[in-house]
Amino acid sequence: MLIVQKYGGTSMGSIERIRHVAERVLRTRAAGHQVVVTVSAMAGETDRLIKLASAISDREQPRELDVLLATGEQATAALLAMAITAAGGQAVSFLGHQIRIHTDSAFSRARIRQIEASALTQALERDQIPVIAGFQGTDAEGNITTLGRGGSDTTGVAVAAAIRADLCEICTDVNGVYTADPRICPDARLIPRVAYQEMLELASLGAKVLQIRSVEVASTYRVPVRVCSTFSEEAGTMVVSEDSAMEKVVVTGVSLDSNQARITVSGLPARPGIQAELFRPLGEAGVVVDMIVQIPPVDGRASLSFTVPLTDLRTARDRVDAAAQRLNAGPVLSDDDVAKVSIVGVGMRSHSGVAQRMFELLAQQQIDIMMISTSEIKVSCLVARRYGEVAVRVLHDGFRLAEAPAADPAAG
Repeated sequence: MLIVQKYGGTSMGSIERIRHVAERVLRTRAAGHQVVVTVSAMAGETDRLIKLASAISDREQPRELDVLLATGEQATAALLAMAITAAGGQAVSFLGHQIRIHTDSAFSRARIRQIEASALTQALERDQIPVIAGFQGTDAEGNITTLGRGGSDTTGVAVAAAIRADLCEICTDVNGVYTADPRICPDARLIPRVAYQEMLELASLGAKVLQIRSVEVASTYRVPVRVCSTFSEEAGTMVVSEDSAMEKVVVTGVSLDSNQARITVSGLPARPGIQAELFRPLGEAGVVVDMIVQIPPVDGRASLSFTVPLTDLRTARDRVDAAAQRLNAGPVLSDDDVAKVSIVGVGMRSHSGVAQRMFELLAQQQIDIMMISTSEIKVSCLVARRYGEVAVRVLHDGFRLAEAPAADPAAG
């Protein structure tokens, strides 16, 4: 098999851990597999570099920040290649420009356009283990770009797609994907298999095991992904295409996203196109809007509420305040004391009453629902932040997620 292994910041957090990763990589190689490795910066290194940049200047310099932040992965790629060689293997490190990871020019949130795999193929033919600095690439002008937080996951999966790997392993400090955050629900259960679409929803709704763009790439190119621990031999969670057995499980997991804020615009003129005019500045600023609720107009004026990431609240407020004034709308209010709790499962497509059950469970705990959004396989509710973890536990218990699904009698 051809396997791509990605190791996160905690896995690379010290010299001892880097040596442990080197031994793990060599064990995979000794089992007869070809291995390509992608690494993150050491845990805390990216934050340290950001603080250094902030100490130099409070002026935004996105190009230079990407040059700086890319050095974190450069260091760990070189150190791991050295450790593999010191342990008796053969390894060579690569930076983004050396294997030509082509991206767009959106500094700090670049998207991969193409990966030229010839350098990796040549290294494998020389019996070397390529070690790639994740999180980085270069644009058409040769500028160093970074892929945003968690971008090394995306590098790993994209490399796996480019070289047609049989498997991409995301090796981290957890054993896999759980039915809920084990820190909130101690009885949360490891999920052996999860569908790409379910993982996309969980990642977008606050689950931090996989970066959402890495799941998008895996889904598009049908790359089998295994989420597992660097520090144990447990099987972990496979992220794969949906199968019929998955539909028998109504709710796969519960997630909590506390990085949420709500903005409400009142007195919005009720005319066609007003929503597009309001949201256009947010799109231009790169602010992602999630839940949207509009109250029917009264006397030609409507109110509209929506959520944005808490980290984008200041940017969003600036754009919305300006738009509201331009559109002759009423006051703009914001609330950062909210959280989004969600249930996810492909089985929702074929089972009725799931949303009703969720609302009943929250009502029993006197948890008020501020906003609701749904898709085919998820239901999300915005609640007061202080009720977020309580809501997760209530839903996890109410849908009996700690219990393993019953075996299919027709299987096997």
